[in-house]
Amino acid sequence: MNLDRRQLLALTGSTYFAGSRAQSLKGGPVANSQNNWKIALELNAKREPVSGSTDDLGDAIRRGADLRIYTEFRHNEHIDTTSDNPELIQEVADFRVTYLMEDRWTAGIMSLRQPVDLPDGFGPRPSMSFFLYNQNGQQAIARPHLDGTPATGKPGPSPIADHTAMPKYHQHDSWDGATNAPSSNFAYDFETYRFYVSDNWQEILSHTADGEILSGSVDALADEFARGREFKVGIRNLCADLTDDSDDSPAHEVFVHIGPGYYYTKRKLFLAETHPLVRVRPAIPLAYDSRGWDFGWLMPRTDGFVARWLVDPYTLKFHKSEGRYAIRWFVR
Repeated sequence: MNLDRRQLLALTGSTYFAGSRAQSLKGGPVANSQNNWKIALELNAKREPVSGSTDDLGDAIRRGADLRIYTEFRHNEHIDTTSDNPELIQEVADFRVTYLMEDRWTAGIMSLRQPVDLPDGFGPRPSMSFFLYNQNGQQAIARPHLDGTPATGKPGPSPIADHTAMPKYHQHDSWDGATNAPSSNFAYDFETYRFYVSDNWQEILSHTADGEILSGSVDALADEFARGREFKVGIRNLCADLTDDSDDSPAHEVFVHIGPGYYYTKRKLFLAETHPLVRVRPAIPLAYDSRGWDFGWLMPRTDGFVARWLVDPYTLKFHKSEGRYAIRWFVR
């Protein structure tokens, strides 16, 4: 994709702050005694760890923690390279879908992001900005366009654009450039990367793909559900069917928040609808490639059954499928 950062962001949905530090109305740092967000890992501009650790990050994600990532960049280096404005911009992005690969490698995906053209508004075409960040700072973007403009090409490798005007941007590859769902993998030399986690979820039920309970209970889950608590699931090997051999797929767990839930009181069966999620072919590091990803919604149940309503990003057609998965249920 031949895009500068202004266009990439005109391809987003994060929070941005121009300046050096958040301030309260009285001029001091904003204090929040209820802030549950802690830095699990920090990388420098060379994407080297400077505090925390990948183990700390992985341990938190394994416990169901939410993930946000803070970065810093210069307007005329990353947004508009023709500008003479060197202003520092701070960004915090919400990664509502997280991956734990082989129980040791963490990645997160922005699943709710629309394109934004900083600082003025949204981008030129409606689309989803499925930015993906790995624990080592390797990034990626997949962009299903939503406006129905006909595609002019077929899936496959695409030319890598010339980014000489943006020397901190290192594009590794490009896929499906003339289709409805272009993607690429890259790294940008942000001034810093801070992986924040909100690690306050409690695992309340774990069961096999056949519904055999390994820990916790459906009764305990139902009690918390009736109290209005928030839920999240970790689904094991959800993306194995995106590989050539699903039986040989790298082990992985995908975490996503739950929306509406339903409890059948006589059958003692709980089911729920997830928030939208992005599925990616399992690998370390996690990366996009041609026909290696999709997105959609799930309906997991406590007997291991999962209904899937997934979108082909190239056609935007929905397809229903189902499967059985080991699932961990978290409550907050």
